[in-house]
Amino acid sequence: MTPTDERRGLRARLSRPGETDGLVGILVKIVLLGLVDAIAIYAVFVLAAQEKWAVLAVAVVLTVGVNVVYLRRDGLPAKYLAPGITLLLIFQVFVMVYTGYIAFTNAGDGHNSTKSDAIEAIATKGQERVPDSPQYQLSVLEKRASLWFLVTAPDGTVALGSSEEPLEEVDDAEVDGSGKAVSVDGYSTLSFEELLDQQDEILAVAVPVSDNPSDGSLRTADGSTAYEYRSNLTYDEAADTFTDTTTGTVYRDGGEGSYVSDDGEALVPGWKINVGLDNFRRAVETPQLRDSLLAVIAWTFVFATLSVALVFGLGLFLAMVFNVASMRGKKFYRVMLILPYAFPAFLSGLVWAGLLNTEFGFINQVLLGGADIEWLTDPWLARFSVLFVNLWLGFPYMFLVCTGALQSIPDEMNEAARMDGASPWRAFRAVKLPLLLVSVAPLLITTFAYNFNNFNVIYMLTRGGPRFEDTTSDIGATDLLITMVYKVAFGTGTGRDYGLASALSIIIFVVIGVIAALLFRRTTALEDIH
Repeated sequence: MTPTDERRGLRARLSRPGETDGLVGILVKIVLLGLVDAIAIYAVFVLAAQEKWAVLAVAVVLTVGVNVVYLRRDGLPAKYLAPGITLLLIFQVFVMVYTGYIAFTNAGDGHNSTKSDAIEAIATKGQERVPDSPQYQLSVLEKRASLWFLVTAPDGTVALGSSEEPLEEVDDAEVDGSGKAVSVDGYSTLSFEELLDQQDEILAVAVPVSDNPSDGSLRTADGSTAYEYRSNLTYDEAADTFTDTTTGTVYRDGGEGSYVSDDGEALVPGWKINVGLDNFRRAVETPQLRDSLLAVIAWTFVFATLSVALVFGLGLFLAMVFNVASMRGKKFYRVMLILPYAFPAFLSGLVWAGLLNTEFGFINQVLLGGADIEWLTDPWLARFSVLFVNLWLGFPYMFLVCTGALQSIPDEMNEAARMDGASPWRAFRAVKLPLLLVSVAPLLITTFAYNFNNFNVIYMLTRGGPRFEDTTSDIGATDLLITMVYKVAFGTGTGRDYGLASALSIIIFVVIGVIAALLFRRTTALEDIH
């Protein structure tokens, strides 16, 4: 058989992988598919219980697709592409779509769930013990890490419930000699020692008396007896209103995701609703937020542009210096230069924050002889500091890239330029730099995009400060769009506002996408060099 025939036979066997699958391969495939299907079935039940039908449908389609791909005898490329495409859909596409959805809602503090959940939370909020509440004998049970109350009413009725499930009568409970229900099949009764170990969790349990939250709940203070607790806010399902029984104030659905009284007082929590473009309008129409946003956008462009220019300039300079063939110890110098790149950026940010500290930092106290320079608290010095630290962290990467690019340029190009009488600078500018940019330009674009969202160096060094004086938000002179989004989303200084943060994230995505598209189009001109 000729080598050509052997290659054809190999390609034929690879194109029909089912024929080469041994017993071990088939068993491994069955086990892995079984694990995937088991996880998918569990996820389907969880999503169905939570009534998240859209996500459930996507999960079913992905699971069926994976099974179809790997149970087929042919389709070898799909078998390799399926894991990557699945992860791409889960961790990229789904995140982008969900962020876009949140951007058009009022999601945030007090508006994180559905209206029914909000009604239940309001009805149970601020509950107080009913003065004439009967005493219920209590046994605390546990099932699947969830606590349940088995209560015996004064009339002997036995009921079982948890924080998620209202009380329901049971007939098969085991009762001790005093008439107290102590256990139910399928549940484990907590001992006295276990009650002591979990007393905080037990005290936090509130078991609804019925499906109507206004009927109150049962709570315990000692783990052996329970009493009725009821809120002063009663819910009228027919009128869809809450009434404060102590003041008579009526709270109605205000149409903005919360119950509001006639004088404008809102009950907390509310619920999530669609608000259209309101989040985007707030970003550009609220004076304080708009002014801060414009300042942050301007600084983000300046920071990303200067970071790329400084990192590329220093990296290229050092690459040229240590690319001289006659230099001794080049390997040692190169290893020393890439050390900053070897440490995690967030750790380096914390170290530099200590070095630049005004009162006890090494730079002020040792290098500058006790100077009182506010490296991180003065707006302009703080901006200089984050640029310097980012240069320290970023130049080793560009040094490595430029070193590899320079070594790929043939020496004949330099010799030809010298024979034509070009000076070293002109040879570099007319020959080396254009050839260098052919391979480095795409990396410069990705470096710009990275620095546009460089969260670590800003947050670990200055946390976005110093804070702007003309705003009530926690937004400062060194904040980038990404750190501003983080503060808006997670409420550092203000309440959480996921809707506004998602809207700002979309703005960042659009800006970076447009800039990257324009720059990549410009880099196609470099292809003419070849």
